[in-house]
Amino acid sequence: MIKTSTLAFAAALALSAMPVLAQKSASQGIDEYRAMLQDGNPADLFEAKGEDLWKKNRGPKNVSLEKCDLGKGPGVVKGVFVELPRYFADTQRMQDLESRLVTCMENLQGFNAAEISKTPFGRDEMANVTALATWIAAESKGLKFNLSQSHQQEKNFYEVGKRLFFQRGGSHDFSCASCHGEEGKRIRLQDLPILTKNPGDGVGFAAWPAYRVSNGQMWSMQLRLNDCYRQQRFPYPGFASDATVALSTYLGVNAKGAASIAPAIKR
Repeated sequence: MIKTSTLAFAAALALSAMPVLAQKSASQGIDEYRAMLQDGNPADLFEAKGEDLWKKNRGPKNVSLEKCDLGKGPGVVKGVFVELPRYFADTQRMQDLESRLVTCMENLQGFNAAEISKTPFGRDEMANVTALATWIAAESKGLKFNLSQSHQQEKNFYEVGKRLFFQRGGSHDFSCASCHGEEGKRIRLQDLPILTKNPGDGVGFAAWPAYRVSNGQMWSMQLRLNDCYRQQRFPYPGFASDATVALSTYLGVNAKGAASIAPAIKR
């Protein structure tokens, strides 16, 4: 006969395993949910708009962006996304995709870069920057991230981005690492990837820009970082500030070898 104490121990063991099983099931459910949404990703609409904006004559100078140099020569878009941010000699600055696009919009088309940078996300020319970034990212889908670290500025921005990633502050004493620096972290039903190393194909830096189903918006990496600062209760960073470009440099270098799935779709 099985002793009562043995049965009690077995029951307790089974109950203790239930949260683990529930977490695994929830994580699998999120993966299935994303897979179902992929076939109808609204990012396709932003992608089409971005391609049209690239080729269309616009701005005070009434020209297209087809001579914009994103790092591989004027007009080349394939492969640039997975190599940004990088140092640009003409501006003598580290630039990510969005800040580089604004530079081209100003120099080629005659737009005011400062005015665009002050525009809220999702409005006017800032919405067009997001659409352009979505299309350009799509042109590198499946390619692997390989950010340069040959220029001293590229190395400096990586180190600054690393420090910012671990910097704690705000009313909640949070840092980027609070969510993305340890194994087994989750928020609601979603696993949080570790971003201090290569998190894998299509994870973390390799998944943005992405369409957010929860609010019906296309989110660029600049907006993603902006919202991360909001969640940490930090002041909002300026658009394409050195801080956000440095963080993107840190995350992008850490993602070396990961394949891009951008534009992705998120909850």
